[in-house]
Amino acid sequence: MADASFAYLSFLLLLLLPPLALLLILYLIVRPRPVRVPIKNRHVFITGGSSGIGLALARRAASEGARVSILARSLSKLEEARESIRLATGIDVAVFAADVRDYGAVRKAVEEAGPIDVLIVNQGVFVPQEIEKQEMDEVRFMVDINLIGSFHVIKAALPGMKDRGNRGPGSIALMSSQGGQVGIYGYTAYSASKFALRGLAESLQQELISQDIHVSLIFPPDTDTPGLAEENKKRPQLTSIIAASSGAMKADVVAKKALNGIKSGSFVIPCNFEGLLLSIATAGLSPQRSFLMAFVEVVAAGPIRFLALFFHWDWYGKIEKWHAQQKQ
Repeated sequence: MADASFAYLSFLLLLLLPPLALLLILYLIVRPRPVRVPIKNRHVFITGGSSGIGLALARRAASEGARVSILARSLSKLEEARESIRLATGIDVAVFAADVRDYGAVRKAVEEAGPIDVLIVNQGVFVPQEIEKQEMDEVRFMVDINLIGSFHVIKAALPGMKDRGNRGPGSIALMSSQGGQVGIYGYTAYSASKFALRGLAESLQQELISQDIHVSLIFPPDTDTPGLAEENKKRPQLTSIIAASSGAMKADVVAKKALNGIKSGSFVIPCNFEGLLLSIATAGLSPQRSFLMAFVEVVAAGPIRFLALFFHWDWYGKIEKWHAQQKQ
């Protein structure tokens, strides 16, 4: 009986040793180290803050005790947003009307707002269309707001953020999209603008880690906002067919997950289970603060890649079927 127990324990130990050794190695090598980014009593500046996810983020940050500033193009929408936040939380927020495509206007707004502790670069536009049919003005519009606008906001905010003194860790969070993790039919220009944010974020984190500023990338799916309703009217039929498997989330839910991820200093912030799988599948050389999450990425990367091939089998099958129907 003792021999059988010893053999069982030995077998169990042999099974456990490799994952335990991997966990130990990951604990020692994973960089940057874990961090907590406080929100209470700190200045949170949110672009695209007059509606949708940005408004939900502003409302949540204000309710957690942050001093909130929001920026958007329309002053009237900003005033409506300020009033809705005041009614929901009893807290007043600062509003700044500026177009993120205008660096001078953005810099002026940031200077008026004062040094920023947590910057959430949330502005974004999406005009779905096949690239052959899409006007170049629409392509430039998306790139200018989604990508160049992000450079403008970050560059304007950095001097004040780097001169924070002893106010604790800072954060720059960029609102990407699941369309910034995987390309989808009809997303050609949009995905290009959102994929680019990853390169921006990965490089920026290396540039700012010594200043105790921590970069996050948020990857929401379709989110139930006024903008989504307009997008759905313009989507190519094939886009709707392929994207049908991913349901829309509520803006408040996305905002909660995003802010929790920012506070934990996570580089990649998925918003649902599908987003988590995409994050693991696309981890690549992105920084990872959690050695436990790094363990999941290492162990699950192969199986998730196998699963991804089934998604492509499904997508390309739908594309083939749709084109065959159009020829009939």
